[in-house]
Amino acid sequence: MENLVNPHIRNLTPYSPGKPIEEVERELGISGSIKLASNENPLGPSPRALDVLGRAVAGVHRYPDGACFALRDRLAERMNLSADQFIFGSGADEVLEILAKTFLSPGDRVVMPWPSFAMYPLVARGMGAEPISVPLTSEMQHDFPAMAAAVGRGAKMVMLCNPNNPTGTSFGAGALADFVSAISDDVVLVIDEAYFEYVRRADFPDSLALVTERPATVVLRTFSKIFGLAGLRIGYGVSDPELVGFLERARHPFNVNRLAEAAALAALDDDEHASQTRAMNDLGVDYLTQELEGLGYRVWPTDANFVLVETGPGYYDALLRRGVIVRPLVGFGLKNHIRISVGTPDENKILVKALRAIEQGGDVAVGEQS
Repeated sequence: MENLVNPHIRNLTPYSPGKPIEEVERELGISGSIKLASNENPLGPSPRALDVLGRAVAGVHRYPDGACFALRDRLAERMNLSADQFIFGSGADEVLEILAKTFLSPGDRVVMPWPSFAMYPLVARGMGAEPISVPLTSEMQHDFPAMAAAVGRGAKMVMLCNPNNPTGTSFGAGALADFVSAISDDVVLVIDEAYFEYVRRADFPDSLALVTERPATVVLRTFSKIFGLAGLRIGYGVSDPELVGFLERARHPFNVNRLAEAAALAALDDDEHASQTRAMNDLGVDYLTQELEGLGYRVWPTDANFVLVETGPGYYDALLRRGVIVRPLVGFGLKNHIRISVGTPDENKILVKALRAIEQGGDVAVGEQS
């Protein structure tokens, strides 16, 4: 069978998401676990979205509008853009795949930071392109001089993640402007802003303005994070209308389901729910940073809804045994780190209590995952 498979696919390592609560409890024979692994909104979806979903279910026998006409118009109005600048996908992941199908051919080079979102190298390799991973700096920041040099060696596309996942670190407007001026306008620039609603830094870039100034730029955003619709799968890209027109040629006609569009449209207008989520996240980040640093761990500054924590090895498994699911980062080259999603205040306290118990009990085995 293997010899029949496209070699670009045969050599891929599948993406490994965080473990579901049900799987962990089944494996360990425990109950009452909490999941702080996948950067989901602990408040859940907007009440408006839930209300709309109850009514929208009756229409699921009809094919959806994959172009998301109503949502497209509403986003364009809110963001002061034209409707033909948007493309929608079953999560921003699918928009990444559409970008890869549209622009990448075997042998093309794609520059990206590392560690960063694991889908970047996967979508590149899936088209036979070559991912060029540029290590983050010692402060977990994009190394823009090194990335610009890599782009200058014949790259077709470059991917940026702001704030970066899994580190939570972000870059400012000046750094982005300098980078853009250092690369060719013919390189496709992808800026993934899945977590931008959580950003607190004052100089966060206006990437949407860059789309107008530099047409070969695509900004990715999602409804999975602050809007709490991760289970429905809907995200979008913003770019120049001509570029979006080419992306539409590679998009499947019914790729976004009816429930996802209806919920996204309702959630988009629930500013109160988004504000509550952001406020709770800010408090959670501050609480976790203070408590975890108090336990002696290094906590990296974050502009997202998660924190990167340098604990040493073994903490992922030790927390798992106590019913707390976090994200191990061995596959990202960060064997001494874990990524912790910000939960509700109660969930954050449970996490801290578990870590205190681990430190007091000494039940971390060095050979385990971290």
